[in-house]
Amino acid sequence: MTLKLHNTLTKKVEEFNSQEPGKVKLYTCGPTVYDHLTVGNWAAYIYWDTLVRTLKANDYTVDRVMNITDVGHLTSDADEGEDKLEKGARREGKTAWDIAAYYSDQFLEGMNNLNLLAPEHITKATDYIPQQLELIRKLKAKDYTYQIDDGIYYDTSKFPTYADFAGLDLEAQRAGARVTFNSEKRNPSDFALWKFTPAGEKRDMAWPTPADLTDDGSEKPGFPGWHLECSAMAMDILGETLDIHTGGIDHIPVHHTNEIAQSEAVTGKRFSNYWLHNNHLKVDGTKISKSLGNGYTLQDLSERGYSEMDYRMFVLQGHYSNEGNFTFDNLEAAKNRLKNWRSMAALRHQTHDTLIDDGDKLADDKTVQLLASSQAVIEALSNNLDTPAALAIIDDAFSQLEGKAAADIHQHGLVQLLETIDSTLGLNLLGTTPDISDDQKQLILERQQARDGKDWAKSDELRDQLTGIGIGLKDETRGTIWFYI
Repeated sequence: MTLKLHNTLTKKVEEFNSQEPGKVKLYTCGPTVYDHLTVGNWAAYIYWDTLVRTLKANDYTVDRVMNITDVGHLTSDADEGEDKLEKGARREGKTAWDIAAYYSDQFLEGMNNLNLLAPEHITKATDYIPQQLELIRKLKAKDYTYQIDDGIYYDTSKFPTYADFAGLDLEAQRAGARVTFNSEKRNPSDFALWKFTPAGEKRDMAWPTPADLTDDGSEKPGFPGWHLECSAMAMDILGETLDIHTGGIDHIPVHHTNEIAQSEAVTGKRFSNYWLHNNHLKVDGTKISKSLGNGYTLQDLSERGYSEMDYRMFVLQGHYSNEGNFTFDNLEAAKNRLKNWRSMAALRHQTHDTLIDDGDKLADDKTVQLLASSQAVIEALSNNLDTPAALAIIDDAFSQLEGKAAADIHQHGLVQLLETIDSTLGLNLLGTTPDISDDQKQLILERQQARDGKDWAKSDELRDQLTGIGIGLKDETRGTIWFYI
């Protein structure tokens, strides 16, 4: 099977080949832990979880690093404004360290609730200060750095291909199009590797600047730039060249462009062979904004009766490269879709074991052909993570089960499809649809006997009893089918 991905570096969908056969070095830009994550933030992590699962389905072993930015990310995403952690600390009357710890824990809890695979390495920027300072040291030795009043900067004019990745218009930037021009900077596109703590300001997170990095040999306190952190952590763990680097499209013109410039200036090698970027998620057609009050969190969804898996299904219904639109109507549709899939998953407990290896039944036109659907799902995902196509294949396979008698459902094929769905899409269908108990099955049998005897009052009473414990019933010509409500 050929795995194809859209590579921002080449601006096209191309066949994926890792540096080392069967192994992938993957870096994912993680959260800045200063506030609650919104549905827009979480969409990206679901997309990249799908990437990891698809790599595994293609027999790759994945070594993945995801950072937690707990210092150095300024409010402008460039080099101006306040550190987001310090801003969060002031907002909540806590220290920046407390803010980082609280929202890091919240992020990890959200990952678990969304059934996201844990990366092999989750790294905090504050744990990698020595590596970041060493990266600056190497850049200084190659004459890529200079110092001004507020920090140590990277001179982008010395990296000839700086504009190529994002197709930047540096002339327009010189006219002040991208950021407010700092008159001390040599070029508007130059970025801070290390920021000095402003005179008279006390920061919760600050480290002495090594004397060999400053022009005057002083050890004034400072903190790393956001871009520096990712390069230092990625290369420290994964090496000088990554196979895949992921992030949002908003990272392309600044954050990822700067990562490339500083990393490749040091190593002389390509920083990452493939770059994947997810598009934005809007809410009701509008950009997510605190001022609009549309930055819904997972807790907000829960309070409205939606689970993390409902939201995961919603995200999977769109392609990572397309702009998404979150509405509660769309989320309700995703919830209903997941509910239907869980009903299909429950059918595996209501088929006959004798069909597991029954080749004659598998070949029978009356038997639902599910085995091919599992492979088709993997093939769809291997085509640039086409989750909408994968979901359509599953819908079609499940539609073939509607109205089928148990004898016409190939149990092994159904179970295999469910296993494929769970392993590639992470929806946990098997884990959320266990078999019901013998006592519950007895209630269903007693209800059927009441129906056969036309004791409708007894039948309704037993149905209500089952509904009360979360088990729904559907009376069909093939018999009574149970499902989870």
